[in-house]
Amino acid sequence: MLVVDDSPDTMAVMRELLSTRGYDVVVTANAANAESQIRQEAPDLILCDVIMPGKSGYEFCKELKANPSTRLIPFVLTTGLSDREARLRGIESGADDFLSKPIAPEELFARVTSLLKLKEFTDELENAESVLCTLGLIVEGRDPYTVGHCERLAEDASALGRHLGLDGDAVVALRRGGYLHDLGKIAVPDEILKKGSDLTLSEWQVMKQHPATG
Repeated sequence: MLVVDDSPDTMAVMRELLSTRGYDVVVTANAANAESQIRQEAPDLILCDVIMPGKSGYEFCKELKANPSTRLIPFVLTTGLSDREARLRGIESGADDFLSKPIAPEELFARVTSLLKLKEFTDELENAESVLCTLGLIVEGRDPYTVGHCERLAEDASALGRHLGLDGDAVVALRRGGYLHDLGKIAVPDEILKKGSDLTLSEWQVMKQHPATG
């Protein structure tokens, strides 16, 4: 867990509180140092002050949320500001939650626990996606006529998406689709899949079911 705050007292209190619950806590005084720390090891959660020398918490949060490699890290803004405009700006920057200073320990623990559960869930989804893409390549490996086909389709589809000006999520979806589009071939018997041409009518009927199976 990463705490970013230019106040030594706040850093000490946050580290002490979170450590009592068994969390590994790294503290740093500004966004530049935090960025360096994240490059070394991505944290499971970031607690960041809004007003700091150099880059503000808003700016830091917005940059991390725009980066595909860090956007799923839960980001909590800690601030003494309580006006509506400050919170709206935090929402616009992509913050997952807010904590008002002075921070109440029980509220801190509740927010942290909730966001870490969410992070665990998103990590599980990413792992499942990795398994599915690997499975897609394994299925492709069964068919001697389509070696490299999934990877080529994934690259071409995502390149086309970027050319059309689609947003990042859509381009990622196209890439995933390229890897997974033939997944249903896992249900096609080898004697049909590897036969190549001259399939009988009944064999074609089996082969044509693979998109629905996928």
